[in-house]
Amino acid sequence: MALGDCDRRIKAGHPGPSGENETMSDRSGIFAGDDPFAIARAWLAEAERLEPNDPNAIALATVDASGMPNVRMVLLKEIEADAFVFYTNYTSAKASEIDASGTAAFVLHWKSLRRQIRVRGHVSREDGTLADAYFASRSLKSRLGAWASRQSQPLSSRSHLMAEVAKVTATHGTRPPRPPFWGGYRIAPVEIEFWADGAFRLHDRFRWRRDGPAQPWPDPVRLNP
Repeated sequence: MALGDCDRRIKAGHPGPSGENETMSDRSGIFAGDDPFAIARAWLAEAERLEPNDPNAIALATVDASGMPNVRMVLLKEIEADAFVFYTNYTSAKASEIDASGTAAFVLHWKSLRRQIRVRGHVSREDGTLADAYFASRSLKSRLGAWASRQSQPLSSRSHLMAEVAKVTATHGTRPPRPPFWGGYRIAPVEIEFWADGAFRLHDRFRWRRDGPAQPWPDPVRLNP
């Protein structure tokens, strides 16, 4: 789009890439609502129709004991009423760092929508029936792979890994239970930011912030791009 065309769209009040009128003041359209988790679910549902792969992929950030940051992609599996849930190996680097700090952050970014959601919060384990049910829903090969992989530990060769898969297959057969070292984490956010692309890099940003996971959300604040 030409620069002049963008300028005319803004002056005319036509929707920009965020899908709302570029008034830069009112929280409406895709940002409307009093529940940030409902907004997040709506955005994810829209992304599921448009993203070619893994619309629930999040860049999960943690820190190690020295304060050095670490980040990796994982799959978000559920947006609950007051938390975000993903699953992993409890012996992994990410799990060790989460257990040590009790905190994590992530970002969901969708190129198709030109939007993102940033989350920061406190983390606890989901190590009960919900984790059991999710593990049971995975494919058999994924369940056996969870048993075989010593995630984040050095591996001599891929053939060694496949030999471990063969061993656990012989041991657990077609109905492997959830490993005791594998389960979920629940991120209870203290901050959620919704971002949508805007013309001239005048993006729309709304931040929800509260004092603790059990506290109510004050009204969100619009941020400068």
